[in-house]
Amino acid sequence: MKITLIHGQNHKGSTYRIARKTAEKTGGEIDEFFLPKDFSEGCLGCLACLHRGREYCPNSEKVGKIFGSMLSADVIIISSPTYVMEMTSHLKGFFEHIYTAWLAHRPEEAMFSKTAVVVSTAAAMGMAGVTKSMAKQMFYLGAAKVYRLAFRVMASDWDGISDKTKAEIESKTDKLARKIISKSGRVKPGFKTRFIFEMMRAFQKKNDYAPLDKEYWENKNWLGKSRPWKGG
Repeated sequence: MKITLIHGQNHKGSTYRIARKTAEKTGGEIDEFFLPKDFSEGCLGCLACLHRGREYCPNSEKVGKIFGSMLSADVIIISSPTYVMEMTSHLKGFFEHIYTAWLAHRPEEAMFSKTAVVVSTAAAMGMAGVTKSMAKQMFYLGAAKVYRLAFRVMASDWDGISDKTKAEIESKTDKLARKIISKSGRVKPGFKTRFIFEMMRAFQKKNDYAPLDKEYWENKNWLGKSRPWKGG
């Protein structure tokens, strides 16, 4: 099993430890990235990715390294501490660079067989909203299954977390890792993903705004009978 692990911060605090713990319990090769160390650029809004292709993004080389790892992974784990009730700006900036891989544009077939895990912690509140936001990103990228791990740690570092909370973290990460392993190779998109895909399929038939998107769907035969979760 291959795991891509993306941290929305360089700091190795409680969020990092929980994400790393989940990856290690799941087992396999881990490809790990830290933002902003491995990617710090903001989206310029130039729309080159939409109208010309993602390879024309000014930051395509760095984006492609991380996104390429995601596409080759079986499990994608993304972590972000809660910063002002949101995910970190660098993680959001990364997501902004790959929006053309959303269901509404040019989704990658590989995403439809992947499991994603999103992780966030906060001293008191906001972590549930952050995992919801990250999960939304993974859903619209086509991930077949998305799990959320949100913890109120009541501390500013790992050493300050109570034994009770650490026990809860151990229990939940153990349970999730076992679930991921048990479903390995058998993950398929649910009804909501397939429903959104069909809505986007109807839209693409009349898409005059982004011709590259429509051409992509035509070439995949998704406007016909093929579907990405059926292998062609």
